[in-house]
Amino acid sequence: MRIKLQFQTLAAILIASLLTVSTARAELDIVITQGTARVAPIAVVPFGWTGNAVAPMDISGVINADLARSGRFGPIPEADMLQKPSAGGDVDFDDWSILGVEVVIIGRLSQTAENGFSLQFQVFDVFRRTQILGYRMTTTRGSMREAAHRAADMIFEKLTGIPGVFATKIAYITATGKGSARQYSLIVSDADGENERTVMESREPIMSPSWSPDSRKLAYVSFEGGQSAIFVQTLRTGNRIKVSGLPGINGAPSFSPDGDKLALTLGGADGNPDIHVLDLRSRELVRLTTSRAIDTEGSWSPDGKEIYFTSDRSGGPQVYKVSVNGGKAARVTFEGSYNARPRLSPDGKKVAMVHNDRGNYRIAVMDLDTRNLLVLTNGALDESPSFAANGDTLIYATKRGASGVLATVSVDGQIHQRLASGAGEVREPVWSSFPLN
Repeated sequence: MRIKLQFQTLAAILIASLLTVSTARAELDIVITQGTARVAPIAVVPFGWTGNAVAPMDISGVINADLARSGRFGPIPEADMLQKPSAGGDVDFDDWSILGVEVVIIGRLSQTAENGFSLQFQVFDVFRRTQILGYRMTTTRGSMREAAHRAADMIFEKLTGIPGVFATKIAYITATGKGSARQYSLIVSDADGENERTVMESREPIMSPSWSPDSRKLAYVSFEGGQSAIFVQTLRTGNRIKVSGLPGINGAPSFSPDGDKLALTLGGADGNPDIHVLDLRSRELVRLTTSRAIDTEGSWSPDGKEIYFTSDRSGGPQVYKVSVNGGKAARVTFEGSYNARPRLSPDGKKVAMVHNDRGNYRIAVMDLDTRNLLVLTNGALDESPSFAANGDTLIYATKRGASGVLATVSVDGQIHQRLASGAGEVREPVWSSFPLN
């Protein structure tokens, strides 16, 4: 009972930290706090421009910033460049060798119509004196930043072998004001914190956002009218549907890999939470757990066959899994007295969680084959881990002083970034899947 109360107390603390903020919202500012031991020196040359007036966007600047924020590359300043070619035939490899640059990226943006543009770029290996990537894509003014992120993704994958996630999105919760003026917002932004968009605003708390697999919808919990309910909202249209508003607890929605179902935490009049699955088409509701313990925070395996969840049925919060066809739940975590909020990696080989590390709540990942657990963060109250689509990075919520901020960490624990929203408070981040082609 003592450990169960500690579990409930921590949940209350996390909710309270969201409900009592008094800050102003601003776009996320990303700061690398720790990178790899060696960053590769590269040059992203200012792209050429062919068109009327001035270029509508600094494409090379976006690519430069994306690659720098990865923590793996060190772009040299434009002022240090001995040449600024925009055509492959003009690249002088000797000039770049003198500067110690390993990779040179050049390109050009050309206007092809009133709202039509052609973006081309080339990537050169300075040591081998050869082109290793070249690509051309069409874009518009409205999609130009997305095109720049897509270019950065392609370059990142070519250089590292890891798919880039610069063109993905993140969703998170903010809160502003005090008392009756308090307002909660569900925000979506680019992975670099730009292009913030408010999806939902309310005087009542908003919690637990979850992306659909196609990144076109968000499920979330809203306390409108003082009662928890789960909504699914289409981002393009803003249309939303209440999918669960049963008496008692309605919480922790999580989309199935096919997008047709939601795992939910529901608790009736007795308030005892259990894991359920809701078919969004038929509205059929299936209860998967029947324990008298607290079963919550369900998360699907990538193959859609199992749901991982948090339960204190063993005396303290641990990660369990249960088949979507029902049956007995199996315990997954055994190291430490507290493991909660499980999230599966896209390949299904790792599970991220909040782990009690000597009295501190930190983000850890466990290899599901070897059962080896690696603590990735060093905060005192880190929570809400979410994998990037490439499985290489996690985003999570933490504290910096009295303010809640977001942060990212690579799955090996080497690269750390902090995402602060100016003076704002941000919580419960979730990372989208890869954008649809």
